Order: sequence, then structure tokens, then C-alpha cells
Amino acid sequence: MKKTLLVSVVVAFFIACASANSAAVVVGETKLKVLKTLGSPVMTLDNKQDGEIFVYADQVFSESGTAMAGSHYWRYNYVYISKEGKVTSTRQEKQNYPPQAIDSQKIQGMNLLTAK
Repeated sequence: MKKTLLVSVVVAFFIACASANSAAVVVGETKLKVLKTLGSPVMTLDNKQDGEIFVYADQVFSESGTAMAGSHYWRYNYVYISKEGKVTSTRQEKQNYPPQAIDSQKIQGMNLLTAK
């Protein structure tokens, strides 16, 4: 009985820690809450139809490397904000290029974002 209780408490602890990811935002949160949670974005893009897109970027170094992006890459978090100031969706991706290389031509070529 004690072992079962201990195991369930440990599992609950790990679930709580995993869900408390500070890099995650929930659809429906306000723009102000996103800025408080994630801080200032690296850049803000104008999404012509729906409002704006906050771009967050972190450079990641790994010793083993990955097949997709190599031994170092950028982890991007795109947060789509509606004209009403609410999060409509988010998207994460890994890329080799730094945030300075993001431009409207590259964004339009992705067919996922619209930008000026």
C-alpha cells in the first residue's frame, strides 16, 4: 500500500513538472500574459490576416547532433496573436539559420506565415 502511494506521488510530481514548461503558451491566453511568460520576442511579424506573430528563438548546442539540424541549431517558437490580442495558435520548429536571417521572402516561402 505504501509503495503504491509513493509511486503515484512520484508519477504525479513528474507530470506536474513536465506540464510546467515556461516555454509553452496556451491558445486563448492574452498578449500581455504571453509577454509576461515568455518575455519580449526576438522579432514581431505582421500577420496581415490575423494580427501579429511573435518569434522566440533559442540557440541549442548538442554534442551528439541531430539528423535534422546538425550539432547546433535554433529552436523557434512562433506565437500567433489575433487582432483581439489572444493567442490563436503556436508552432515550434528547429532551423539552422539565426533569427537575423528570417525575412519576409523566407517566411512567404514557408507557406505557413504571412508577413510584410
